[in-house]
Amino acid sequence: MGPMLAAIEFMTLIKDTSALGRRLVVHLYGSLALTGRGHQTDRAIVYGFAGLHPSTLEQHQLTPLTKLFDKLEPIAFPTMPHIEFFPHRDILFHQHEWLEEHPNGLKFELQGEEGILVTETYFSIGGGFIQTKRELNAVTAAQLSPTVPFPFSNATELLTLTQDHGFTIAEIIALNEQSLRPLDLISQQLETLTSAMTHCVKRGLTATELLPGSLKLSRRASPIYKTLSDPDNTQSIEASDWLSVFALAVNEENAAGHQVVTAPTNGAAGVVPAVLMYLMDHLGYQSAESREQFFFTAGAFGSILKRNASISGAEAGCQAEIGGAAAMAAAGLCAVLGGTPEQIENAAEIALEHHLGLTCDPVHGLVQIPCIERNAFGATKAYLAAKLALHGDGRHRVSFDQCVESLKQIGADMSTKYKETSLGGLAVNVTSC
Repeated sequence: MGPMLAAIEFMTLIKDTSALGRRLVVHLYGSLALTGRGHQTDRAIVYGFAGLHPSTLEQHQLTPLTKLFDKLEPIAFPTMPHIEFFPHRDILFHQHEWLEEHPNGLKFELQGEEGILVTETYFSIGGGFIQTKRELNAVTAAQLSPTVPFPFSNATELLTLTQDHGFTIAEIIALNEQSLRPLDLISQQLETLTSAMTHCVKRGLTATELLPGSLKLSRRASPIYKTLSDPDNTQSIEASDWLSVFALAVNEENAAGHQVVTAPTNGAAGVVPAVLMYLMDHLGYQSAESREQFFFTAGAFGSILKRNASISGAEAGCQAEIGGAAAMAAAGLCAVLGGTPEQIENAAEIALEHHLGLTCDPVHGLVQIPCIERNAFGATKAYLAAKLALHGDGRHRVSFDQCVESLKQIGADMSTKYKETSLGGLAVNVTSC
């Protein structure tokens, strides 16, 4: 998603000079170069150049571009008629070069007859967020001067706000959001998120085609879902069965290159929707108010993790992605089930703590093994974390902030081999499937 958005932004940047260009060149560095083909980064860049946006794209829009890509044919863009773009020639994978600012770096160039006309370097920092080199190195004015009525930078400050003002965590976030955008727009965007997540789950529960890529994996969500839904099924069905199949469904859709919601990332996109679906379909919390409480609370803890550590597997390993998703889902679930702010923080802490040290070692560079199953475990851990927290009174020895700091330190110490490079762990030990 990040490289796709970067391609869209670069097209906007060069619109006034594109008539002078003859060639578009993209350089991928670090983790993007090492896992780019498996993650379909090269295709995503083509989609971005073609003007497709991840929030609105439909699968049928990808078909003609995919056919040209697979046939190694040039791709012409209506906004740049003078340029013929050959993805296999013009997207360069620098697998042994790293940009110092972030492991996920990419550079775009518009080249003319006399050299480079326009160039820009971007970094995909996780969750579909991108920053230029200037943005990544700068301290923004927003960070120096928060514009929201209840600013907080960590969970300790967030809990203090709830104690001082008598608000829930969700109410704090709602008031902050309302200072930035109208209430009706907030509600609309939350419904858009809900719709995208639930549609993704439902697509994944019925799809049966093989997943793309060298592993030739069969989908498992659909047959499992049929078994669970069979009225004649005599097997005992647990909460973990439903949570797992919902998470599998989403991440099989992600592996197929279909639309998902970064929550907080694509690779960890199944955890939050799985818990949300279970909350709505099996626990009966279907009101808009419940969904808002879930999303606002989950978002609070995701933002803290992103601000103080990382949600990027390339930067901190899968502890950041799956651990972050589990913490978000646990917090949201605990809130809807009536947890106090202290219990909610405890739920997020439990979920994150038990993902610390988790590596990111995708086999063949694909978001399939171990990524798909990992989301099922993340969803189950989130559920258990919320339930454990609700059995307590909110008092606990390890804080969420301490877990976040630990994640940051572990990520810094972790070998690059285990941070979304496919150079270690399962990625090298599973040589054939």
